[in-house]
Amino acid sequence: MTSYSHSKLSTFQQCRYRYKLQYIDKVKVDIPTTVEAFMGDLVHRTLLKLYDDLKFKKLNTLKELLEFYNDTWHKEWTYDILIVKKGISEDNYRMMGEKFIADYYDHYKPFDQMTILGLETQDRMELSDGNSWHVRIDRLSCIGDTYYVCDYKTNSRMKDQEEADSDRQLAMYSIWVKDKFKDAKKVVLLWHMLAFDKEITSERSDEELSKLQQETVELIKEVETCTDFPTNTCALCNYCVFKQLCPSFKHQAELKEKSVKEFKDDEGVKFVDQLSSLQTKEKELKEQINVIKENLIEFAKQKDIDVVVGSNKKASVKTFDKVIYPENKEKFVELIKNKGLYEQFSSINYLKLKSKIIKGEIDKEIIDMTKKEKGYRITVSKKKDAEE
Repeated sequence: MTSYSHSKLSTFQQCRYRYKLQYIDKVKVDIPTTVEAFMGDLVHRTLLKLYDDLKFKKLNTLKELLEFYNDTWHKEWTYDILIVKKGISEDNYRMMGEKFIADYYDHYKPFDQMTILGLETQDRMELSDGNSWHVRIDRLSCIGDTYYVCDYKTNSRMKDQEEADSDRQLAMYSIWVKDKFKDAKKVVLLWHMLAFDKEITSERSDEELSKLQQETVELIKEVETCTDFPTNTCALCNYCVFKQLCPSFKHQAELKEKSVKEFKDDEGVKFVDQLSSLQTKEKELKEQINVIKENLIEFAKQKDIDVVVGSNKKASVKTFDKVIYPENKEKFVELIKNKGLYEQFSSINYLKLKSKIIKGEIDKEIIDMTKKEKGYRITVSKKKDAEE
């Protein structure tokens, strides 16, 4: 039996290569964490202290909590912690955490709105496939028979309602809550968005939770049978502690260690520069070719000819019927369906449909939705001796 968690499955969904390094190969990296994760962890620990001490009827002052936060920060900070954002210092992040704690303290003091049932819960929930789900709730509280699964978020982006209603992490925890506490008539998922001093809540029906658990089991099956672990580059890569080991960034990391001369002599750099240069020229040539084609067409129209002769080659300029379909494709397809013709042209096969329209072998209303104009096709071939 294997234990899974929301973060473990999220890693698989975000980047399978990172999942392989972190959970299969269990690779250790020199960079211990990111500053965002470091700050978030200390904010969580400070709020844990707040509620943990309340169990013993000790209400910490805000000053005491901030002293705990700052003392812990200075003791545990190391200078290899990754800071991605340029121009933002360690102290900027430390002060952000201070503000999160202060805003929360002022908002909820004296912290007696709910009964605290658990802090940083550490439990396992068995899934239908025999695997287990790690249940780690920041704070589990209740008001009567209404239970609250509370999560502290230090994200710089506000979670919207759609995200909350589709969130897997807290919803899976609520399954555990309903099983553990039989008096729970309602379970509310509650996120404290600390950067905004706001709450966002969500609730799930038993049917939704059953579906979610099944989807989670299916995802776990996909994880366990996976044999291909490709990289997936995105904005989150800047915060990945495995970045220097990633095939998508390994060469970039190697180049950072090279001198200017070594950088310029690197074969990879040369290949990319050559390809980039050729692609730029290719684009320029295509643009020039298109201009020349337009000139050829105009020349042939003026001369009323369909073959233009060059020094040792010729260009034939032939007209063909070209159908211009309406911009509103959905309305056009709907009309075809209403005429009972969708199966005949489904996909849609525009070449086949064009032929029917040009020949007038289709319903007039469909033809009227289109317009016809002359198009030109240019082919270049070697000129024969007899034509010279």
